[in-house]
Amino acid sequence: MTSLSTARRRLALSRFWAEYRHHRGGVIGLAVLVVSVLLALVAPLFISEDVTSVVNGVGEKFAAPSLSEPFGTDESGRSILLMVWWGSRTSLLIGFLAALLSIVIGLVFGVAAGHFRGWLGATLMRITDWFLVLPSLVTALVLSAILGGSTFTIIMAIGITTWPSTARLIRAQTLAVEARPYIERSRALGAGHWHITTRHVLPNVAPLLLASTTLEVASAIVTESTLAFLGASSNKTSWGTMLRHSYDYGAANEGAWWYILIPGLAILVVVMAFTFVGRALEAVLNPRLRRAA
Repeated sequence: MTSLSTARRRLALSRFWAEYRHHRGGVIGLAVLVVSVLLALVAPLFISEDVTSVVNGVGEKFAAPSLSEPFGTDESGRSILLMVWWGSRTSLLIGFLAALLSIVIGLVFGVAAGHFRGWLGATLMRITDWFLVLPSLVTALVLSAILGGSTFTIIMAIGITTWPSTARLIRAQTLAVEARPYIERSRALGAGHWHITTRHVLPNVAPLLLASTTLEVASAIVTESTLAFLGASSNKTSWGTMLRHSYDYGAANEGAWWYILIPGLAILVVVMAFTFVGRALEAVLNPRLRRAA
């Protein structure tokens, strides 16, 4: 039995990859993400957080890109290359964890609102609608200011303010799944709420959730960068705080275009990679889109 289930999983994975690799943007995005994550993971093996300290800047102020400093230096003579490399750890960590928190909250609310009818489902949707109409960026900025600047605070602020769209998406999918005949048969055979949601609903919403997660990570990275630029940072070097510092120290006035361009490109490339992967996953895992293609 175990060998049969293993063979089925391998067959499913091979079919998935056969479909996925036809999406050129998705393959390129996946390659970029793998390289980005690996570079962030191995960063402590080659550099330390000291590269972000202002007292350790040994280069010339706002030195242009050269052979010794490929990405130039900042206002303190620190290497932009090393700072972008180290800052990737903070940006990706916040992006992944904030998206995970958002997805978990959205999954719980969405499945519960779609499964439980009556006053409970209506109450959950009214709570979702209330969070949905709130300006998420402003709310996250206020929460981060109230709770104080830290990585945990930024993750909580982003996760708490971005889950409603996921909840509505999961609720719609849950309603579609529970309208199928085999759900009625399960209820007639005595299946409870836990059995139906875990054995029938969750496996059917998982593909949609996977595609949504990649897009949520991209959104979380952009939100973290925006919050950092507006002053609500995690007190650690990230791509967003680098953009903030380039603004504070007048990099544009000094002609230090590399101080603005390099962190901005890092954000753009990673966010676009997540977007390409998310679109490819959605095209592969969504039967309607697959048939249309």
